[in-house]
Amino acid sequence: MKQSRPTPYGAWKSPITSDLIVSESIRLVEIALDGSDTYWIESRPAEQGRCVVVRRSVDGSTFDLAPAPFNARSRVHEYGGGAFAVADGTVFFSHFGDHRLYRQDPGGQPFAIAPEGSMRYADMIVDRHRDRLICVREDHSVEGREAINALVSLDVDGGGSARVVAEGNDFYSSPRISADGSRLAWLTWNHPNMPWDGTEVWVGDLQEDGSVGRATRVAGGVSESIFQPEWSPDGTLYFVSDRTGWWNLYRWNGTSVTPVCPMEAEFGAPQWVFGMSTYAFCSADLIICTYTQRGVWHLGSVNTASGEIKRIETPYTDIECVRASPEHAVFLAGSPTEVTSLVELDLSTEELSVLRRSSGVELDPAYLSLPRAIEFPTENGLTAHAFFYRPRNPEHVGPPGEKPPLLVVSHGGPTASASSELSLSVQYWTSRGFGVLDVNYGGSTGYGREYRQRLEYKWGIVDVDDCINGALFLADQGEVDSRRLVIRGGSAGGYTTLCALTFRDVFRAGASYYGIGDLEVVTEDSHKFESRYGDLMIGPYPEGRDIYRERSPINYVERLSCPVIFF
Repeated sequence: MKQSRPTPYGAWKSPITSDLIVSESIRLVEIALDGSDTYWIESRPAEQGRCVVVRRSVDGSTFDLAPAPFNARSRVHEYGGGAFAVADGTVFFSHFGDHRLYRQDPGGQPFAIAPEGSMRYADMIVDRHRDRLICVREDHSVEGREAINALVSLDVDGGGSARVVAEGNDFYSSPRISADGSRLAWLTWNHPNMPWDGTEVWVGDLQEDGSVGRATRVAGGVSESIFQPEWSPDGTLYFVSDRTGWWNLYRWNGTSVTPVCPMEAEFGAPQWVFGMSTYAFCSADLIICTYTQRGVWHLGSVNTASGEIKRIETPYTDIECVRASPEHAVFLAGSPTEVTSLVELDLSTEELSVLRRSSGVELDPAYLSLPRAIEFPTENGLTAHAFFYRPRNPEHVGPPGEKPPLLVVSHGGPTASASSELSLSVQYWTSRGFGVLDVNYGGSTGYGREYRQRLEYKWGIVDVDDCINGALFLADQGEVDSRRLVIRGGSAGGYTTLCALTFRDVFRAGASYYGIGDLEVVTEDSHKFESRYGDLMIGPYPEGRDIYRERSPINYVERLSCPVIFF
């Protein structure tokens, strides 16, 4: 056993290097099941970030589909997702190189089924009854005009032009066809809402020619967020709604909406990308799902008849992209000691198997700092949340009487959340003698709609308050040195970082990773999906231009009085 020796915090020697962090890593996204085969997408840094569809057969063999330079990635809403679908071994995917849809039959080469042009496609499903795809199309054909989104259909063989299925609103997502092919469900919303603010779920009758006949709004509105509509095998529509303040599971029987298993838990997540899934049907009677409480995700099964939910014990604290069949479920999961992996659950035994890891790096657990969920007091008598990581390294301890420095991390979004999943970039610091506080400031998801709405009109205030109050709380508890507090963040988290360094005097240094310094520039130059994001986070623009200027750190650089690095 290695002997720990007193060493100044921040100067500990660590095997977790920057080279180690990026070595042998891939990103796992999106899963589909087709018969006994499992499909997923790998984003590979070694191939310049190319996204590859991979198939795993029942015998465990894997095979890459769509050879280079094909790149299965969408740019609808800029952030993409929902980049592929599969039916009977035939894969359909959006190619990042030209944004067209391609088809690849078993043993064949990909060929385009969408016309050339300034169109982008995502979130496709296969309509087996009519030999077509239904998907979201984003039209960028007119320069200077906001992109137009719609649901369209395309023949699976590439013949004919796209036909509009639903249009007229600013945004569409999640087209889902009932098992008998008679009905189509979808989500839609309009500016200035983001999908976590207010969406609607609609159901339309599908005619013989594939057009939508009578359509009905089932649920949702400007102040109710709907997530992931899905048809049960028996023809009942399920979806997630936050109408009670929590994203819970509901169903619609054609006449009324009823809750399935009411809980103070979140079965939904912010829809930054297409194709998100927190539940899936094994049968009409059984759902496999994931839900989060206090920032930690759990796996469960729901009896649809009784509404009873049973927790399935796993070692994972972050679970997403759930898919299921009568025999098994597959999902992406990670834990404080395990990177994101593709995991299979055998429903008969509840045994878990790891099918693919996102990193081949193996670390001595003695170097890993485990997160502790903390709650701390913040402004207006409220409580905020974070994950705290203490310094940890078996070879070193801090000098007697010395407290460690603290790195505060502000996540991006800002409508997102910090994860307790193993992050080597966090362990890089903790293994060198830093404490790390990963803050789920007011506005973060996973704690209910009321918590999520704390940031409305207060971006640059509430998030900054919570990052500061979390750091000071730990200092008051004697966990860290109040004279050595630093902060970092990326994108929206970079904005919080710059606000904290410019408008407050608590942190002694900071790092902004592609952070926002000028809110006006971001608002005027943003893509359609985010173009009205600031309306509810700051205020309407340009009417509220003065507020945008007041909260833009770039206008007050003379107030910066500590080191800051920009990436």
